[in-house]
Amino acid sequence: MILVDKYSRAEKHGKSDEPEKKKIYNLYLKNTKYVNNWDLVDSSARQIVGAYLYDKQVNRKILYSLASSKDIWEKRISIIATAYFISKDDFDYTLKISEILLHDKHDLIHKAVGWMLREVGKRNQDVLERFLEKHHRTMPRTMLRYAIEKFDDEKKRYYMER
Repeated sequence: MILVDKYSRAEKHGKSDEPEKKKIYNLYLKNTKYVNNWDLVDSSARQIVGAYLYDKQVNRKILYSLASSKDIWEKRISIIATAYFISKDDFDYTLKISEILLHDKHDLIHKAVGWMLREVGKRNQDVLERFLEKHHRTMPRTMLRYAIEKFDDEKKRYYMER
């Protein structure tokens, strides 16, 4: 949480504090073994990883590595980091990371992916529905339920009936 606070302060200084933001981002990624529960991930990944990578298209590939990790928390970092992108109406990486994690076995990944998909839908329901049309029949039920939580009852029934 100290790193989140430090990153937030550096972000207020904009481009002039880019070296400090990079240092915090690198320190965070080198120490993901200590970001080892859902609360820590959900309270830091967006604010550090997502914020740092937002304007760095080339460096975003790290999200694929995190999503492919054997470590549940690195996987969760990969999808939660995209919350920052979603807040800027940039959905591509959320959808790509969601596809990578689509068949993960862990319930905490299902919940995180479903949550981020729901956030996409809040900003652009058509984008979410295109994703769901492609994947709703094979995605884990928990993930699907989280994704469609804000839909009306009729749409929920449609997606829940495989």
